[in-house]
Amino acid sequence: MTSAERAKRLYQTELIDRLEPDHQDEYVAIESDSKSYFLGTSFVEAALAARTAYPDKKPFVIRIGYDAAFHMGGAIR
Repeated sequence: MTSAERAKRLYQTELIDRLEPDHQDEYVAIESDSKSYFLGTSFVEAALAARTAYPDKKPFVIRIGYDAAFHMGGAIR
């Protein structure tokens, strides 16, 4: 299982109920090996907090309450 898959699983099994009621629309950066997570009001804020704590790791960032961190608008033709 990849670190991204572990982070998604951690969010779904341990963090979603804890974070969604009070942190809707914020971002959470998850470092899956340590199970640490970092909140931010922006993608960059959450990611930088995680990178500061774990400079050699790549955090996985989720927008709380959404299926993806970003939405790319536009039509497919």
